Parts: sequence; C-alpha cells; structure tokens
Amino acid sequence: MLAQIHVENFALMEDVQCTFAHGLTIFSGETGAGKSMLIDALGILLGGRASSEFIRHGMERAFVEGIFEDCPESVCQRLEEAGYSLEDGQLIISREINRNGRNICRLQGRTVPLSLYRNLVQGLVDIHGQMEHQSLFNPDTHRGLLDAFGGEEQISLVEEVNQAARTYRKLIQKEEELIRKSAERERREDILRYQIEEIEQINPQPKEEEELEREKKRLLNSEKIMGLTTEIHDNLYSSGEGPSVVDLLGICRKNLLELSRLDNELSQYIEPLESAYYTIEDIAREIASYQESFDYEPGRLDQIEERLIQLQRLRKYGKNIEEILATKEEMVQELHSITNLQSELTSLRQKIENSYEEFQDKAQKLSGKRIKIGEQLAKGLQEELMDLGLEKSKFEVRYTPVNEPQIGGLENVEFYFSANLGEPPKPLAKVASGGEMSRLMLALKSLLAKIEDVGTFVFDEVDSGVGGRTIQKVGEKLAKIAESKQVFCITHAAQVAAFGDEHFGIYKEIIGERTRTQVQLLNTEERIEELARMLGGSEDKIALEHARKLWKNVQN
Repeated sequence: MLAQIHVENFALMEDVQCTFAHGLTIFSGETGAGKSMLIDALGILLGGRASSEFIRHGMERAFVEGIFEDCPESVCQRLEEAGYSLEDGQLIISREINRNGRNICRLQGRTVPLSLYRNLVQGLVDIHGQMEHQSLFNPDTHRGLLDAFGGEEQISLVEEVNQAARTYRKLIQKEEELIRKSAERERREDILRYQIEEIEQINPQPKEEEELEREKKRLLNSEKIMGLTTEIHDNLYSSGEGPSVVDLLGICRKNLLELSRLDNELSQYIEPLESAYYTIEDIAREIASYQESFDYEPGRLDQIEERLIQLQRLRKYGKNIEEILATKEEMVQELHSITNLQSELTSLRQKIENSYEEFQDKAQKLSGKRIKIGEQLAKGLQEELMDLGLEKSKFEVRYTPVNEPQIGGLENVEFYFSANLGEPPKPLAKVASGGEMSRLMLALKSLLAKIEDVGTFVFDEVDSGVGGRTIQKVGEKLAKIAESKQVFCITHAAQVAAFGDEHFGIYKEIIGERTRTQVQLLNTEERIEELARMLGGSEDKIALEHARKLWKNVQN
C-alpha cells in the first residue's frame, strides 16, 4: 500500500504531503482544483512519461516521492533479486523532473535507470482512469483482460503460446526468403559458375604476382646485371690488369703472419683478416654462381607480361591474389548453398510442421482454459453487475477462430453485453452507455481485485455517468474492494464519498500573486460540509441536512 506521498513544484502543487491508511480513501474538490494532478503525479512516480510541462512555473524541478508498505510478494521478489531489499518493511521511490530534460529515478535512495525502475515498481498500483472506459470499446483489449482474470498461470501459458507463434512466424519468413532465393537461383548460379571458372582457369598462386614482377625487372635489366656481376667478380677474385681484392687480402694475411712472429701483439688481427679473406672469397663464388645461373630465355619476358595481364583481369575480385582466392572461396560456399537450397527448404518445411504442431498443442490448451475462464468471468460479472443495479444485464465472452498461428492464440476475444432484459447481447461499443460502462469496468476491477497481487487500486471518477440509486451501489462496491485492497477514489458524487474511510479535500488557494493546489485530510465535520457541497452547496441548509443524513446512514 501507498503509505505516504510527497509532491513538490508539480503543476499547481507547490508542496503537498499526504499520509494514507488501508481502506477506501476519497479525493474530492471543485472542478479544476487539481484532482487529476495528484493522479498524474502518482503515474509519474510509477514510471510514467515525464515532461518539463509538469514543473511549476518559475521552478527548475519537480519532485515526487512515495513510501510503500506491505508490498505485493511479486514486487518484493523482483526487488530482492535486483538488490533493492525493503528497509524496515518500506520501499521508498522517487522521480525528479528537471527543466533541462534530465530525469532522475531513485529507489531506496539509489539512482537507477528508468527502464529498471519501471520494471521494479510494476504491480504496486493499478490506476484506472476515465480513458480506461474507452479501452473496453476496443475488442483488442478484451483478450488481455480475460487472460488477466485467469491469473499468473494463464499469463504464463499465454507467453508460451506467443513464443511458439513467434518461432513459427520466423520459420515462415525464412521459408519465404528461401523461395525468393530459389526464383533467383538459376541466374545467380550461372554467374557464380562463370566467375569461379574464370578464376580457376587463370589459377593464380599466392605471391605469384610479386615473383613475376621481380623476374620481369631482372629480365628488363639483364645486360646491366651481367655487366655489374662480371665487374664485381673480377674486382673481388679474378686476375686482371691489377691484383684482385682476394689477392690483396692474401698478401696482407701473409705479411701479418710475418709481423706476428716479430711482435706477438699483432697476432690478434690474424683471425679477423682471415675471416674477411674467406668472406670475400665466398661472395666471389656466389657472384660467379649467380652469373652461371642467370638464364635469359628468349620470349620469357613476353610470357611474364601475358601472365601479369591475366592476373590483372582478376582484380575485379580483389586487390591482390590473396583477396581473389578468398572471394573465390566465398563464391564456392554460396554456390554450394544454392545447390543445396532444395534440401534446406525440405528440412525447413519439416521444422515448420513441427513448430505448427507445437503451437497448436499449446494454443488449444490455452483456448480450453480461456473458455473456462470466460465462463467464470461472465458468472462473476453477472453477480457484480447485480450489485451495481444491472440485475437484468447479460455479459458474454465470444471467440472468433483464426486460421494461422498468431500472437495471442487460436482465437480473438470480444465482450458482448446487454443491459436490458429481452435485448440480445451486442458488442460493447454498440450497446453500453457511459454509466453502464463505468459500472462494467468497476465490476471487472472488483473481480480482478480478488485475484491480482496489486495492493493499491486508484479509481478516477469511476462513477462518471452513474446516477440515482445506482450511485450508492458504486460506493458500496468500492468499499467492498477496500476490505482487501487499498483503494483511492476521485469522485464528484457525495453518495460515493460517504463510504470513504478517509476523505481528502483538494482545493486551490491564492497566496500573493500565485495559485497553488492544497490537499487536506478532512475531519468529520469537514467531511459533512464537503458532502453538502457535492450535493448542492455547503451553505444550503437542505444540502447540509441531507449530507448529515447520508453520513449517518453510511456509518450505520
């Protein structure tokens, strides 16, 4: 239950603090006093859409805080799992709206993301506004209401069916995609085969292009290469007009050996000089070997040029041979996929059949339960509507089968209603008046209150369109719900307000140049005066006497 609420700078509410108890709490006031503001503030506290428009003029932020006690078990479990355990049995949540667009959510004093905040506070309060009457006119909402009446087990089964439907639809979409691919298969297959064959005919090898470019460079410079290698070899080793490097190093080596006999200190240079001698000798041999192996084959340069042109044609498949070969492998895999498309399609259709059967099994189970729940709902509503002055009414749940697996199961659901004896039930939008819809919604909420885990119900003008003797029935019904739930009710009807365990008056006051909305807990005499105002005017003696009589009758 909501134990306390604190609202700051929210619309006309400058600073409002209220403490609540169990039972039925009434809010009333003149039209425009700000009753809807309190509901808006509570909606934002519970994760509703926040806007800077709610911030009081001239202020930078609005703030709403609530303290909850005796939280529903499902909420407590979610909080425990998320690490936000109750403290002294209390849950403290708050929302701060800033004019700069920044919104802050706090839970047990810790800042949390809005998405997590919404999830954790879900199920604390059920707010029923006047617009919810209109939702009953939309048959799309009826199946959800019926399943909600079935409780957690039914909701769990609905989710299983929905998951099976989503799986089936994904498989159908994949089948459609494969069929589209099949239509394009022959054209794509021809293209792939041509491209793969083109690459395979040229048969590029890794690093081949680099090696050909090197060989081409050598062949283009063959004359220069031969001249340079001959000169190097002659200078290093061969005898010519003068001594070679090897000859000179040999003379130096011989002289150094002679010197080392005369001065042993010079012996340390013998080994490095000998190493240089043998190194130069090896280089000379390698140069000679390179000369002997250098073969200038006539026509080889033309072959290289032609091969490079072939490799260049494959550049449309990649920047280099490695990329070309990778592209070829991808095309081979795609071709394999296309050629195996029929096999894949056959396998997929078997999966679709299995998925369809799984959906049917679960959906038929759901349908069977829905029929039973629909019977229970119709019976329960019949009793509730009798209490609300619609003794002759008739309520039915009707089912329309659907052919293909869909989210929600094998049928659409629509509520049919007749308020008068002898008139056949028809869709709600065609037969129910505003007052009848208010009573029907109250009856539904009354039934749901018996099975829902939510601890607090909020009714915003649920008595709209209801008059006469029936209005007292509405008050009695709200009081009945309040025996097991905390109930807040905004009302203009004194006959309903009289049933409240507590009554808050909502009014405007002007201080200086500013208007603000105040919320005040009324004592017994103030309640009677407020009832008189609601009946016709607190200054009217007849209205005041009527209010006292109404108060006395309800209290007895």
